[in-house]
Amino acid sequence: MFLDELSPLFNELMQSPVAFMGGLASGLLRLNLDQDPVKSWLEKQGATVDSNHDDNNSSGGSSGPTSISID
Repeated sequence: MFLDELSPLFNELMQSPVAFMGGLASGLLRLNLDQDPVKSWLEKQGATVDSNHDDNNSSGGSSGPTSISID
């Protein structure tokens, strides 16, 4: 039962171990894929980096704190 849940993880590891370990390391180190040297390395490898994504900002371009009033 527990191994059935982990089987997709092991399949990805066996198909491309270098890419899997690179993704795991970048996630653990919290590397930003939009910044150099990671971005330039990914572009050399043939990957396309989308730098127009919003992680948690859905306010439409506002980059600072917003004020709210609580009644």
